[in-house]
Amino acid sequence: MLGLFGKNKTRLIGLDIGHSSIKMIQMSRGSQTIRVEAAQERCLEPGLEQGSEQRKAFIVDSISKMLREGKFSGRKVISCVPCDMLKIKSLRMDSAEPEEIEKLMCTEVAERFGLDPASDEIRYIAAGNVYQGESIKNEIIFFGTAHKDLVEHLEMIESAGLEPVSIDTAPCALFRSFQMSLRRKEDKEIVSVLADLGSRFTTVIIGRGQQIVFIKQIPLAGEQLTQDVAMRLGIGVPEAALLRSKLRYPEDGTIDPETRSAVIEAMQPTIESLAREISLCFKYYAVTFRGQRPNEAVFAGGEAYEDTLMDALRNQLNVQIRIAEPLRGFDLSGGHFERRRNPQLCEWAVVVGLGLKGWELPDISQALQDEDVEETVTAEETVTV
Repeated sequence: MLGLFGKNKTRLIGLDIGHSSIKMIQMSRGSQTIRVEAAQERCLEPGLEQGSEQRKAFIVDSISKMLREGKFSGRKVISCVPCDMLKIKSLRMDSAEPEEIEKLMCTEVAERFGLDPASDEIRYIAAGNVYQGESIKNEIIFFGTAHKDLVEHLEMIESAGLEPVSIDTAPCALFRSFQMSLRRKEDKEIVSVLADLGSRFTTVIIGRGQQIVFIKQIPLAGEQLTQDVAMRLGIGVPEAALLRSKLRYPEDGTIDPETRSAVIEAMQPTIESLAREISLCFKYYAVTFRGQRPNEAVFAGGEAYEDTLMDALRNQLNVQIRIAEPLRGFDLSGGHFERRRNPQLCEWAVVVGLGLKGWELPDISQALQDEDVEETVTAEETVTV
């Protein structure tokens, strides 16, 4: 992927097919900035069952329309494996030899997750040395996905008229979207905590400098919060989603104080559970790598605009929290973004990371005129499934 395109060329189309929306973006690097050449988003119709033919048809039709309306250049695309298709696990090994790691990945680990090493896709990244008592182990982050699921995903993309050239994982794409801000010498050991609050999963990534050291997918996110509200108030899920939208965007309508209080109370147990899970990720990092506990977390994803959720996480996690701005400093004139409602555009973090795959970070920092860059490091192709 590195060097596939020359300077000032339009890059691959990034495609993120989520549970509630589809996003596409294409960027180019000029002499002064990174320019968004095209960007489109479509919401998925509620009620479309995951994996159903109706949902696949809707996605194919939506992508085809987005291609026509967004004025994308070419048809080469990079997508990511949906979270519910991806298995992730941190493991400790005695050996750091690639041959030994791959052997274990394809035997014991694959069997544990019900994967067939002869056909399914299995990858890993080395997170670094960790202490287990007085012993030093090698921490490995395992990724796996069933071959048939991956084939269906690629066939759906091809049916929409796109040409897949690479498949990534959402956690690696999310981390990549933040890498350009970690380029100085003093950033080598900085601990970064990124959390993507999606529809079905909250994905937590902890990085040290340019390296991912921990990933966890937590099955608590927006859909669970909406279901909590629906159950507490005795209403349907669509009505509960509308009430949550009114909390987030007052222009969608007002809520009487009693209903507002009931909605917030309904979400509280899940919010507290999510905060505990994220806090455990912090503790795992501190104990495993004997590093400093992070004092800041950056949140991306559509649910990061939920003030009630973010305020509760601030209280529970006892760290500084800020909303991601993955397109900050970019020329956005070529895209169509809803900045009035979502000024930070944090829900675009994953697809921006996909669109940046294969870019050389020195090119990015030069384009953004980052005067603090003191080293030139090539973007690491962390995991490609």
